[in-house]
Order: sequence, then C-alpha cells, then structure tokens
Amino acid sequence: MSFIDVFGYIPAIVFPTATIIQLLHLFKSKTSEGVSPITWGAFALGNVSLYIYTEKYSQLQSIVGLLVTSVLQLVIIIMVFKYRKKHKK
Repeated sequence: MSFIDVFGYIPAIVFPTATIIQLLHLFKSKTSEGVSPITWGAFALGNVSLYIYTEKYSQLQSIVGLLVTSVLQLVIIIMVFKYRKKHKK
C-alpha cells in the first residue's frame, strides 16, 4: 500500500463520519431546523462527480468516501423534508 493510498482513507473515514453525525442529530432532535437540503444535495452531487472524475471505481476509499457518503447525504435530504412536513401541521 502506497503513501497516497493511506491518505485516501482519511476522506473515506471523515466524509461518512461527518455525514453520520448530521444524520444522528436529525434523528435525535426530530427537527430539520438549520439544516439546508440544498447544501447536502450539493455535497452529494459533488461526491458522485468526484467519484466519476477520479476513475477509481473499484477502490474502497472512493466507494466509501464518495458513493456511500452521497447515499447518506440523500438520506439527510429526505429526513429534512420529512421533519419539515411534521412541523408545518
């Protein structure tokens, strides 16, 4: 494993972890106040775009750091709209 490969694991850990922290906050607080779905949508689009751009389709770092994270970010967007509907009633 090269030096560059090792550094590839940093975003593969940080990106999904940061996204999971936001998911846990949404789940626990049951409110989407202050959470921007547009921002999380931009993150998801950026992650998928970067995955395609890097052309490292079978690399674990790319799959976890970019694709899995983008799926989690889409879950955040869904939760934001779900909680906004609850609070409007």
